Amino acid sequence: MERLQKVIAESGYCSRRKAEELIIKGKVLVNGEIIDKLGTKVDNSDSITINGSKLEKQDKEYYLFYKPRGVVSTTSDDKKRKTVLDYFDTNKRLYPVGRLDYDTTGLLIVTNDGDFANMLMHPKNKIEKVYIAKLEGIIKGEDINKLKQGVIIEGKKCVPNRVKLKKIDKKTNKSIIEITIHEGKNHEVKKMFKSVGFNVSKLKRERIEFLTLKGLSSGEYRKLTPKEIKQLYNIVKIN
Repeated sequence: MERLQKVIAESGYCSRRKAEELIIKGKVLVNGEIIDKLGTKVDNSDSITINGSKLEKQDKEYYLFYKPRGVVSTTSDDKKRKTVLDYFDTNKRLYPVGRLDYDTTGLLIVTNDGDFANMLMHPKNKIEKVYIAKLEGIIKGEDINKLKQGVIIEGKKCVPNRVKLKKIDKKTNKSIIEITIHEGKNHEVKKMFKSVGFNVSKLKRERIEFLTLKGLSSGEYRKLTPKEIKQLYNIVKIN
């Protein structure tokens, strides 16, 4: 017997957290009966229906995707913009792990494993994410020190893991900075630089822990290897 929200997440339908929301809202039926309380356990013989559709188990899939600029990190978009899933030719119910802004490029993990996605997104697991930011203006050492000490964004202190100056171009009045964070709140990197007086003109996520974009061009993806998936679980155990 397994908890209902775990079974939903493991099927690839959504994350465990989202499954809990669906249960509380009365959107989940087990053997034709609405279940709206957390803690219910089910087994393989039980029939689970979500929003009128029967839950089918899927083989788990894990991808590393090089997100292009001008693509939204969602499964659908009411503005008819191109989504991450438009690049995948599969009948599996995939979704991105976290988000990259519409104009941000770089590494994004896409999967149908809800528990895996939740593990990577949860702040307590301290999954490292590395970005390269192109700034308007010439950043100074004192600005970098402010970032390192932490800045207040919407009432909360945000402290990056590392901040490293990569390049300054006085002719074009640009600065290139590498910044590493654990969390990935909405527009967090851009807001951090904004707090010390700099606008980000380009932003790219280059790395998630040991995973990089090596071998991929914009819009391409590859499967994560079993070894890579195991490594990510091991990093969480260590953290």
